[in-house]
Amino acid sequence: MKILTLLSRLIDYPNDTLYAHGDDVVDFIANDKLLSQADKSALMAFIEQRFNDSLLDWQSDYDGLFERGRSLSLLIYEHLHGESRDRGQAMVNLLAQYRAAGLDIGVRELPDYIPLFLEFASTQGEQNAKGWLEDIAPILALLAVRLEKRNCNYSALFTTLVSLSGAQIDMQALREQVKDEKRDDTKKALDKVWEEEAVTFGGDAINGGCPTNAAKPSESQRRDQDVPIQFIDAANAPVSTGELRS
Repeated sequence: MKILTLLSRLIDYPNDTLYAHGDDVVDFIANDKLLSQADKSALMAFIEQRFNDSLLDWQSDYDGLFERGRSLSLLIYEHLHGESRDRGQAMVNLLAQYRAAGLDIGVRELPDYIPLFLEFASTQGEQNAKGWLEDIAPILALLAVRLEKRNCNYSALFTTLVSLSGAQIDMQALREQVKDEKRDDTKKALDKVWEEEAVTFGGDAINGGCPTNAAKPSESQRRDQDVPIQFIDAANAPVSTGELRS
């Protein structure tokens, strides 16, 4: 499902390589046979605005959206497990799924980073890809309505992913759910998180020890590379003995 590769790039931190190929992105979406006309229109509007902005403005907007607070985190298990121990094991299991498919992570990102997950799903054939998307559709839908609430056109990317998954999600119910949510990306909200963050010494990150930020992307993770995320062949990938999907 090649459209997932493109959506992965658009959700990832915008870089020079992507920005230089705006016309190719338009052509790809226009000719894709899996997208509905409504999703194509929404994606085209997103592309028109983002590629007509300067790259620096786009990057600044991206930072403000996805790198502050947790409500718009692009880490799947942050929404499911928060900072609990279950999150560490879930990432270990997901990484094992990647390797069972003969793939390994070729950049410094956590396994549950959504663009990386989409890159993986795009290699698994259309039906398997839809299954993987369906597994995380509730999270994608939640991100879509939170972005929509902020009048941000990034919501189009996540709405499109929900459509491609085929999952039946009550978007209106989610809109009601987030209607009264308070923003967690303000200076006051961020300061409160740091004040309340417990520090535990004597263990590793997965088991609750210090450092507490080991499961979060660093500020430099997406800024220190001008190449898109990618998988590499796993030289010693274990042989899968079961289903790919968990």
